[in-house]
Amino acid sequence: MSNSLAPDSPSSSPGEDGIGLSDPRLIQDSRRMLDLVNRLHSTGVHIDIDLPRIAVIGSQSAGKSSLIESISGITLPRATGTCTRCPTECRLSRSTNAWKCTVSLTIFEDGKLRTEQFGTIITEKSDVEERIRRAQRAILNPGIRKSKGAKYYLTDDDEGSAQLELSFSSDFVSLQISGPDVADLSFCDLPGLIAGVGMSGNTGDIDLVKNLVATYIKKPSCIILLTVACETDFQNQGAQEIAKAYDPDGKRTIGVLTKPDRIPAGEESNWISLIRNEKEPLENGWFCVKQPASADLKAGISWATARQREDEFFSSTAAWTELDSIYQKYLRTGNLVARLSAILSNLISKRLPQIQEELENSILFTREILTQLPPAPSKDPRNEIAKLLYGFVRDVDRHAEGVPDEFGLLQSIRPAQDKFKQVVRATAPQFLPFEKRYQHLKSIGRPSFLLNEEEYEDPVEEEIGGEDDVGSDVGSIAGERHVVPTKQIYIDEVMIRADQARTRELPGNYPFVVQATFIKSIIKQWNAPANMLCRTVFLIVNEHIQRLVHVHFGSFGQGQLEQRVRVLIQDHLMKCMERTEERIQWLLDLEDRPFSLNTHYLTDYRDKFLAYYKGAREKDRNAVLAKAISAYSTSARTTFGESSPQPTGMAKVLAGLVEIGVVGTKPADIAKVLPADEMEPALKIMADVRAYFQVAYKRIIDNIPLAIDHELVRGIERNVLHTLNTGLGINGPEAHRICKELAQENPNVAGRREELSKKLERMIAASQQLLRIGG
Repeated sequence: MSNSLAPDSPSSSPGEDGIGLSDPRLIQDSRRMLDLVNRLHSTGVHIDIDLPRIAVIGSQSAGKSSLIESISGITLPRATGTCTRCPTECRLSRSTNAWKCTVSLTIFEDGKLRTEQFGTIITEKSDVEERIRRAQRAILNPGIRKSKGAKYYLTDDDEGSAQLELSFSSDFVSLQISGPDVADLSFCDLPGLIAGVGMSGNTGDIDLVKNLVATYIKKPSCIILLTVACETDFQNQGAQEIAKAYDPDGKRTIGVLTKPDRIPAGEESNWISLIRNEKEPLENGWFCVKQPASADLKAGISWATARQREDEFFSSTAAWTELDSIYQKYLRTGNLVARLSAILSNLISKRLPQIQEELENSILFTREILTQLPPAPSKDPRNEIAKLLYGFVRDVDRHAEGVPDEFGLLQSIRPAQDKFKQVVRATAPQFLPFEKRYQHLKSIGRPSFLLNEEEYEDPVEEEIGGEDDVGSDVGSIAGERHVVPTKQIYIDEVMIRADQARTRELPGNYPFVVQATFIKSIIKQWNAPANMLCRTVFLIVNEHIQRLVHVHFGSFGQGQLEQRVRVLIQDHLMKCMERTEERIQWLLDLEDRPFSLNTHYLTDYRDKFLAYYKGAREKDRNAVLAKAISAYSTSARTTFGESSPQPTGMAKVLAGLVEIGVVGTKPADIAKVLPADEMEPALKIMADVRAYFQVAYKRIIDNIPLAIDHELVRGIERNVLHTLNTGLGINGPEAHRICKELAQENPNVAGRREELSKKLERMIAASQQLLRIGG
């Protein structure tokens, strides 16, 4: 005979009376709230949002299953010992259609929560208990379920002899029940708390069940239906302790005393004090119900008959009939159901604004995270990769041409170029128009004619590539510190070299090889900084382009495309650098022979440097005469109207020359009458070399960076698309296979996108359900 609680006939026929919370006497607002939260649960959004629901907890054999049967009208599996070994979530909804039940397994597997229907739709209530029993066995045997499928347990007949792989599980059985005599309600029956496991049990099951119960009741919107059996001492039942741990003030806990007919004689007052809320007080109080005995269930007692016998018990048992009328409302299942309905519907009403806000915020947040994920791979991987490559090459071209960004490619290169200019300019020869024996006694001022052209730097020893220098990469590439020699060259050293170079020249004439030797020694110093600049720019370009590689390909596939593009780009850059180094060497080789068609510029500088060196030397050789010339020039600039100065020696000399007919002589011309300077040829050589340096260095500080820019910076964009297409093989006969392999998405990214997409779908569906609340 079926164990299900069958409705009495005819009084309990559909449309007249309802079972449990389906009682039509419940107020319409409560039904509307219960219906809403049930629809929200149906969307699955309870995974993301804390939705109001009822969780039934209690110690082992505390009467939880009977209590649920009286509320829902369905019969749960019963067996010796622990009946509920995994959660059973029930979603009930009233419908005008015929009664039906769908059983599903909700399983957390491979990091994802998955729900699958277990068997066909049930249309007979008598079949529910057996289907739930088989569903629980499928959950508690994950190994067999994976190998044979969950359907195996729909037809397996040796369930009695088969040993379970798990004692308990957090995976759960889902029941979706609808019909004209069904409540709009969602609740969960949790495994009973256990105090011991016996000799053959697993002690870890005690904590496993506790943690499982805690995951449900710790949520603020969970109503805790705490069942306590009157046949066992209150203090020995752990359910009350765990409920108090997560609801210390008892605001959302409803106490339910079961099996009142088994209270030992004389101990009724201990339980009556709970009903009066004198002991272990709860905001919503304690209730007491009496459910049918096992024998009655086997006999097929109906729901209405069970309620009638419950009423007779509380009306005829002295301990309960003596209760004041104010406490009578806490007795009987009907009163519990009514109170439970009111509490749940009120909680739903209070939570609605918060649920709406949480949904809106979560939808926005989830959409934002989805936009941060790479788009899902195209069904045409070849076209997808071609678009990625084209976008990358276009971006490389844009950065090579220059972007208005302080961290742009050209902006990053500029400090190294400035450093290169400083280093080359520091190789200017330091000619001094004094004999070396006076090196600690005499000095020369700065050439004023250079101050108008550029920032003049004292020719001192300068280190290239120091940590604090601009463009420090120049020095770090080679792994050593490079010092530009700044040795001073004295006039007598120049003269000695000139004399040693004479071959068949007439006296007073010196070969150009002297100037050429000095020039070559200077230009030789440009090789290191030029190559250092090249390597520095290579590192900057490589780092910049590799960042672009990651931006364009980092989130595509499983990283294979990014890795292969990195290798191809690195090889492409190395070839660009090799061509650049060849071009730099070619430019330096051009400087092997002194040459310039910039005659005016060269001549102008030679005259200025010759005058500069001569003036400094004359001031040193004829200090008295130089002082007299300077003093006369100063005195001659007296303003009109002032008294004329007393005639000086210089004035007398000039006056004497006029007397003998030498007219137009200037003070500076007086120095010409002095004996000729034997170092005059060296002065001309010094002026030639120094003037040529000005021409050549300005040429080289432009040409070297230009060559690097043309061959290395802008060179990266030339033929790069062809290089990538060829290297990847996406234009060859195996193009489709290669592109398909490269387009394989990272499973973590794909899983994350799927998870977020499903979450978004759930929340949007729930949000749409909230819009129907007024309907």
